[in-house]
Amino acid sequence: MTEPEKPVRSPCVSICALDDDDICTGCQRTVSEITRWSRMDNAERREVLALCHERAKSSGVLWMIGTQSG
Repeated sequence: MTEPEKPVRSPCVSICALDDDDICTGCQRTVSEITRWSRMDNAERREVLALCHERAKSSGVLWMIGTQSG
């Protein structure tokens, strides 16, 4: 018997502030994505995570994360 799939974890990093485009500067989700997260299935969550990754790359946040020391 297979175990049920574990829920995809939230990308929240507890840095909650919206930029001018209403994107969270911490996790790169939109307000709508944040409020709907608990009702999304894993497929939807993976789609949102892919969008977050693209937003982070576009805004330079992903580069900043990769260069932090310590």
